[in-house]
Amino acid sequence: MSGKMPVRATDLQGASRLAIDATLGLTRLVETLHHNILRAPTPFGESTQQPAQGITGFVYKSVRGVTRLVGGSIDLLLRQSVPLLAPNHADSSAEREAVVAALNGVLGDHLAATNNPLAIPMQWRRAGEPLSLTRSALKRALPMSTGKIVVLIHGLCMNDLQWRRNGHDHGAALAEDAGFTPVYLHYNSGLHIGDNGRALAQQIEILAKAWPVAVEEIVILGHSMGGLVARSACHYAALAQQDWLQHLRRMIFLGTPHHGAALERGGNWIDTVLDASPYTTAFARLGKLRSAGITDLRHANLLEVDWKHRDRFARSRKKPTFVPLPKNVACYAIAASLAKKSGEPAKALWGDGLVTVSSALGQHANSSRSLAIPKSRQWIGYGMNHLDLLDRKQVYARIRRWL
Repeated sequence: MSGKMPVRATDLQGASRLAIDATLGLTRLVETLHHNILRAPTPFGESTQQPAQGITGFVYKSVRGVTRLVGGSIDLLLRQSVPLLAPNHADSSAEREAVVAALNGVLGDHLAATNNPLAIPMQWRRAGEPLSLTRSALKRALPMSTGKIVVLIHGLCMNDLQWRRNGHDHGAALAEDAGFTPVYLHYNSGLHIGDNGRALAQQIEILAKAWPVAVEEIVILGHSMGGLVARSACHYAALAQQDWLQHLRRMIFLGTPHHGAALERGGNWIDTVLDASPYTTAFARLGKLRSAGITDLRHANLLEVDWKHRDRFARSRKKPTFVPLPKNVACYAIAASLAKKSGEPAKALWGDGLVTVSSALGQHANSSRSLAIPKSRQWIGYGMNHLDLLDRKQVYARIRRWL
């Protein structure tokens, strides 16, 4: 799974389509900027997103037409070149997997909407290999499977292989120490959290029904966004009365932004400032390239109702639908802090660099929105960043104790 691998045909096709999309997007940005300047409004006057008219508009329209023509020709050429390139099922390097996962985190909704071959489909994997969800196939792939399943769900811009960090993998360690059989979710983290949650609920249902031995219990371990996807999945599973929820015993959240991420809220402020003037409104489009998954992190939107028929970039005081933790499931939360336990209040407030401690523990100033996770099921790792939650010995010791 490591080392340099031949270039895949689908990688070239995906990259080519993205380049064409980027060229078209940049052309639209320049056209908007040009059109607003030609109108000579006041600095904070009304802006327009309408295309330019007359000769100016004709020029930009011609550029877009030529770009699409070139893009179509390149795509056709690459399809014809498939026999000369590595097959699309060829082993993937860890480096390639990381790049594709990051790309999906940032632009995953666009990749999926445009049928770009770089879009990641949701699937279960072990050691980077997809699992076929039939009883016989799972028995062959997981010959030592037990009735205790631990589902590991990665975070934004990451992939299932990144659960192994500095030689440690929580799933593999739980298999050795506690008899769990780990399965790893690989998914497009740029899609809406609610869409991934609904799909995950269905995927766990299929997995549980096809499991080669009787299912005794299911445990979910979610890192960062993965914890939000898991909570969303539980909500949709309850609505659909899916059977797997009866086997879910425990959920452990590692650095999950239960009440949103401050960085995305900051990004939304930048959008608003850029959009305030006709001379900078074109640049607001650059910020609005970020995926639906990222904008859902602003306030931790878990359900479709929180974004459907709404402008996801618009500032809103409306809180997302409160989704309580699933009933009869023991839930645990681990937060990380860059601060040392002895002090550094500024770092303690910031948390692990991405998620505040209070958000990771599910705490909220409004008690009606608090997840009310008991103190005995909370833990803070000091002197740690967001990714340290994946491999620090103290973190695994706490997970092992709880399980």
